Amino acid sequence: MNPQITNLVVILGMMQVSKKIPFEDPTWLNGIRGMYILSNLIILGLYVYCGIAIKKKNDNTTLKYVEPAAPMSGEEPKLTTTTISAYDQTQLRSAYKSVLMGVGMMCVMHIYFKYTNPLLIQSIIPLKGAFEAKLIQIHVFGKPAIGDLKRPWKAAGFMQGMGGGDVKSDKKAVEEAERSGRGGAKEE
Repeated sequence: MNPQITNLVVILGMMQVSKKIPFEDPTWLNGIRGMYILSNLIILGLYVYCGIAIKKKNDNTTLKYVEPAAPMSGEEPKLTTTTISAYDQTQLRSAYKSVLMGVGMMCVMHIYFKYTNPLLIQSIIPLKGAFEAKLIQIHVFGKPAIGDLKRPWKAAGFMQGMGGGDVKSDKKAVEEAERSGRGGAKEE
């Protein structure tokens, strides 16, 4: 099933559950806070384990792909040459940033604005997303990097079409970018 649809179902279900929870009771509120903290610790633990697995494998296979240009920038797509290990570490850094941004936003919403209901939803959706992440699927669950898990990965989310297109790794697109001289410096 599509992850976005299951996220919507989980959100709607948790909204109904949150109506029944007495957030005014400090015992319940501290329990929900504990659940939120535990879910983020599990996510960070998964990413730390994934980082260790990436470093242990140290896959130096060359990976070439063409990144789409920013929308309405007038720039041309850029060729990127890297290794699988470096690509995975870049994706892992992005995942860490995403978790920290979510925790930061939740802290502002909960501490400054005193919203408590999102704590319940945000202790489930990011955890579900972490288990569905392609890095986790490959490095923690040991799935082969074929099909949807083949690098480079397409942008996730419903806004992916707004980003100027998908990453292209087919031979024709890479050769065209190499001939036109757009990028190609190997990232170390």
